[in-house]
Amino acid sequence: MRARSAWALALAAALALGGTASVASATDPVELGSGYIVDAVDVLSGDEEAALFDRLSELYDTTGVDLYAVFVDEFTNPADAQSWADEVASGNGLGPQQYLLAVAVDGRQYYISADTTGPLTDEQVAAIEESIVPDLRDGDYAGAVVTAADGMQEELESGISPWVIVLLVATAVSIVVLIWLVVRNRRANSAAGRPKAPPVVPLADLEREASSALVQTDDALKTSEQELGFARAQFGDKATTEFVEALSTARRLLEKAFTLRQRLDDETPDSDEQKRAWNQQIIQLCAQADAGLDDKAEAFDELRRLEQDAPEALARVRDAHRRAADALEEADARLTSLSASYAPDALATIADNPAQARERLSFADEQLTAADAAIADGERGDAAVSIRAAEDAVGQAELLEQAAHKLAADFAEAERGASHLIADLENDVATASALPDPDGRIAAVIAATRAEIDRGRGMLTGTDRRPLMTLQALEAANTQIDDTVRAVRDEQERARRAAQLLDQHILQAQAQMSAAEDFITARRGAVGAQARTRVAEAGASLVRAQQLRASDPAQALTHAQRADQLAAQAIRSAQADVGSFSGSMQSTRSGGGDMMGAVLGGIVINSLLGGGSGGRRSGGGFGFPRGSGSRGRSSRGGFRPASFGGGGTRGRRGGGRF
Repeated sequence: MRARSAWALALAAALALGGTASVASATDPVELGSGYIVDAVDVLSGDEEAALFDRLSELYDTTGVDLYAVFVDEFTNPADAQSWADEVASGNGLGPQQYLLAVAVDGRQYYISADTTGPLTDEQVAAIEESIVPDLRDGDYAGAVVTAADGMQEELESGISPWVIVLLVATAVSIVVLIWLVVRNRRANSAAGRPKAPPVVPLADLEREASSALVQTDDALKTSEQELGFARAQFGDKATTEFVEALSTARRLLEKAFTLRQRLDDETPDSDEQKRAWNQQIIQLCAQADAGLDDKAEAFDELRRLEQDAPEALARVRDAHRRAADALEEADARLTSLSASYAPDALATIADNPAQARERLSFADEQLTAADAAIADGERGDAAVSIRAAEDAVGQAELLEQAAHKLAADFAEAERGASHLIADLENDVATASALPDPDGRIAAVIAATRAEIDRGRGMLTGTDRRPLMTLQALEAANTQIDDTVRAVRDEQERARRAAQLLDQHILQAQAQMSAAEDFITARRGAVGAQARTRVAEAGASLVRAQQLRASDPAQALTHAQRADQLAAQAIRSAQADVGSFSGSMQSTRSGGGDMMGAVLGGIVINSLLGGGSGGRRSGGGFGFPRGSGSRGRSSRGGFRPASFGGGGTRGRRGGGRF
């Protein structure tokens, strides 16, 4: 590549003159992860990615060669397709048997990165690149990957000797025969044979099964809790310890299952893989909870039957029924009292509780009458069923009656909390009013908070109060104003600290930039694209830092620090290139030391050289012949003086625009 000694400074000057010119979106070299495809711009559907995974897996199974594909918007750091693809390949540790297709969809560039020691020649890779251009131009990105895979497989299989094919076929036949013999023997020894893999359950069916499991397990848990309460009242805590432990374990498992369901129901999008995994976990957790309860069911039933005397149990339930019936009037009075002070929607959860309690007690009365008759007839089993039903109904009636008392206590606590929160919000408004507000953010949150305070006061007075709803709204307003005040204060502190550090970092970045530029300019004959890219990016970041110095010191500091880091990277990369150059010249030196110095300085150009070191067939290396460890390209030898010219004067293998 022809040297550009003032590359970074030219870019910096262009940015300074361009002012606020827009910058196209771009993508740095990426990590490949565990699959074959990285689609950063969503040009592939889920079905296409799955099909490509199968095709590329088949390519590996057939040829032993991997093909990876990366789709991004634009290439950056480095910006040319060849260097970008090679850096991704090197950064992800791809070997000689592994190839990388990189495509910049918006930039309309592509390149296949390959190790020169791999099984495909440069000519074969170039032909494969050429074959995918029609697909890329048509926007068929999945088709481009398939075309590349087909081309690789065809090239690799065409080089296999007929004798090798015969040997492979013979080996395959032997393996098939061996497997057939093993399977036949196993079937002879076991009538059952090998179990078949279960079919994959559709995701929609899996979700329905998980929802049903949650409901059924929750119902079972509630029933078990109620039954355990009756047993503890009859037999005492000591006799029911094992059932309490089983119930606690089941409750923890069900809570985990509900947590997973909440993840599926929240606003965060979930992949199909996550949905499948979490629904399966829900089903497993519910099954574990059910199994734990079932393990204790027989022992529990035995306990309930232990020394059970129907007449005594009947008398006990009748006493409970009488107490619940006596409490109905108090429940009615409590609801009437609450209705005089609170809005109907605030009382919606208990509005029909007295009526529901009466229905339960009426049912219990019927069951107790039936139990009396069963005992008289000597049907102790029927009597026990009726007594347990009555016991359950009386328990629910008591719960319904007590709900009004509990809600009244909750209202009183919510009103106290809301009053304290209003006072806290007024202090927050005073604090926020003293903060600078250049963008009107503070004024907006103050107005919203004051409106919420006024609304809250109205909802806490009169005969239409809504304490719980009011407390919830005030808590949301408190969170909003607290977050805003904290953010403004953080911004003020960051700006103050950034202003203190900014001048120092700009000076440091300028010094680092100057050192990098001087080093590269005096040794440009050996320095490759990576170092030049880093110094150019450093120059752009430094210009941006200077532009933002007055208006946004915090952002300016970030750009100055990045400029310093990039310039340091440029120096390290350039030093590595020069080291490789010096080593290679020990074996390729064809002139005096002065001439080699001129080549190093870019005064004359050695056409044996590739203009940098390292990389994957990236124009790097220094004229090493193929097979000697270089990943560069070779050309005619000799020296020539540097001359004026652009990038079109350099040689290049493959890639391009589509």
